[in-house]
Amino acid sequence: MGILWVLMAVLMIAWVVMLRRRGGVRLVSPGSPDAADPADYGFVRQEELDVRLPGPDQDLLDVMSVVQRNQDFTAAAQLLAGTGKETEARWERVQAIAGAAALEAQQTPRLGAGWLQAWRAQKPKDAGGAQVFAEFLVQQAWRGGGTPDEQRIVLEEARAACEQAALLAPGDPVPHITHLAVARGLGYSRQEFEQLWLKILDTAPGHMGAHLAGLRYWTEKWHGSREEAFAFAEAAAARAPRGSLLAALPLFALYEHLPEITMVRNFYESEVVTKALHGAMFAVSQARADDPMLAHVRHLLVFFLVRTEHWGEAMEQLLRVDGHVGAIPWTTEPDPAASYAVYRALAVAGYEANGGSPATLPH
Repeated sequence: MGILWVLMAVLMIAWVVMLRRRGGVRLVSPGSPDAADPADYGFVRQEELDVRLPGPDQDLLDVMSVVQRNQDFTAAAQLLAGTGKETEARWERVQAIAGAAALEAQQTPRLGAGWLQAWRAQKPKDAGGAQVFAEFLVQQAWRGGGTPDEQRIVLEEARAACEQAALLAPGDPVPHITHLAVARGLGYSRQEFEQLWLKILDTAPGHMGAHLAGLRYWTEKWHGSREEAFAFAEAAAARAPRGSLLAALPLFALYEHLPEITMVRNFYESEVVTKALHGAMFAVSQARADDPMLAHVRHLLVFFLVRTEHWGEAMEQLLRVDGHVGAIPWTTEPDPAASYAVYRALAVAGYEANGGSPATLPH
């Protein structure tokens, strides 16, 4: 998806620069006095963007630095023990810790992530360790690059790990959310999937992370259709209480079903895009500032606001997420930082081409 944007990334590999020209944007040579520079807005340099997380969580980063440096799981176990169940933060942290373990295991197959194996061996009844291990297996299945049969074996192991983790933490939705990815990979029947989904609704009916995971099952590329995915997203948005980010779910459904050719201007001017954008913008305006899922929505908003040429609104979102790029849509690309940097540069260029400047952007 987005061949045009990949080509533009190649052209803009250093700092993307655009001509400041009211009403239009075009490429100019690097260093041109007419070039728009994202650095003027205090944005983080591309090579310094953090691809691990969608937004800041310094406690988590500090803990993982200690865990991986000392190969000791204790700090991670303590962090999760102090992170409440049913929260978006717990799900985010489980994913991030498991992702760090999966990457470590991939980079150093013989020694990597020994701390996670020790966690499971020494603390078999620890709910946090069980949840991280289940998510670790899921990520290994997707990243492993093995044959379909090999992937299925790992996912079957992950299913058992999810079930064990659920027994260790009744009322915690995290094992069931991880199980959703297993269900998608193993091709659960709709009845089986809906039974699993009911367990999540019983424990955390407003969980945004769970809904994002559940949405993917219903997409056209997996086990549903465009109509079913939008029905799932719109139903969740309709029942979302004030302050919930579930109102942004249709925008994620839209992203999952972008047409192959997305350079057609009329598509981004369509009613379906406008409606989904407005819903997501409303959700962001009403959400708690400390909602861990807020950064996920802001990142996707950047993607759509740039493509719909809402430059000022895109810049406002960028000011709040810049520095971290571990979120859709950037993580679907081979180089998330480069993909994000292209959109950021386009937002700056469009903003300045229409009279904007660092002085006119509200902080």
